[in-house]
Amino acid sequence: MNILISPDSFKGTLSASEVADSIEKGVKQALPRCKTEKLPIADGGEGTMEALVSATNGHFVQRFVHDPLHRPHEATYGVLGNNQTCVIEMAQASGITLLHNSEKKPHIASSFGTGELIQHALNDGYRNFIICIGGSATNDGGVGMLRALGLQLNDEAGNPVEASIFGLQRLASFDFSTWDSRIVDSRFIVACDVDNPLIGENGATAIFGPQKGVLQKDIPLFDGALQHWADIVEQTTGIHLHTRKGAGAAGGMGGALIAFCQAQFQQGIDLVLQQVALEQKLTNVDLVITGEGKSDAQTLHGKAPYGVAQMAKAHQIPTLLVSAIIEDFEQLQGNFQYMTSIVNNKVTIDEALSMPAKLLEQCVANFFTHTKL
Repeated sequence: MNILISPDSFKGTLSASEVADSIEKGVKQALPRCKTEKLPIADGGEGTMEALVSATNGHFVQRFVHDPLHRPHEATYGVLGNNQTCVIEMAQASGITLLHNSEKKPHIASSFGTGELIQHALNDGYRNFIICIGGSATNDGGVGMLRALGLQLNDEAGNPVEASIFGLQRLASFDFSTWDSRIVDSRFIVACDVDNPLIGENGATAIFGPQKGVLQKDIPLFDGALQHWADIVEQTTGIHLHTRKGAGAAGGMGGALIAFCQAQFQQGIDLVLQQVALEQKLTNVDLVITGEGKSDAQTLHGKAPYGVAQMAKAHQIPTLLVSAIIEDFEQLQGNFQYMTSIVNNKVTIDEALSMPAKLLEQCVANFFTHTKL
């Protein structure tokens, strides 16, 4: 039997590569003569850079930037195996995981570090970018990123506005005199599965603000500031971000990339599957194994395992879904021929979190020991 192992990460516990390693060990334990190939993936969020770089035999570059609270921080960007395409993961520089819960300060949290990563890559000679904008800690409209790339934001008197949501409220004009001219010669693709507009009840603040520390009573303040920002952007560029699909992604980073970097959006999982050449790997494969930390009805809305299963299905190859937790079993059943999870009537969530790699290996070994394919 030939098995392709292509999982996403188990967020908070195992990277996609570590998940693939554990699954492979479980397979080999039960089926020692089975041939396996590992192809870790992601869906545009955290872990996408690692998956793309690994699959294309690329490399990583470390650079010092600033975190969301403007503290010095070492971040990484990836270069694909073609040595031409740079992968920037927003979570590396402006991610919510860089802050403790007590440090969430959405009024001042900035995407500046992401802009610094882009600038480092420009300095290193790269002009083709894949920007993965999941997992952000910011609700600044992408303004921090734009500042790092040289955009100046001024008030009515022509003075720079402060780098906060209150400064955004006083914005009157842009100064492009120090804007990085290399942006014009660059190509930006945004890996994103979020199609929220910038403002309104389905906008960046209302939907994603609370998880970044925005209090319910402050949602109108932030939303109003982003509306004012969008007004000035439209007056200057003619681009209407207010209701633009995807403009609200990552606290408005999507909109900033659209308006100032002419970025094109692509669904994260589609981009990843294309870059890692999953379809070509399906030749002579008898079974595909995929998985994620928690699988439920949301999995069917562009998550990595669903994308893998759909491509396998097109080639008439069955798929096994292996996740830490599986909910909404009946909804998933029509898309995955086989399913198994670490958490069951014998293994608790706490146990799964305490030793995920070992229990994942056991879960897979048990499945193949007791299931006739």
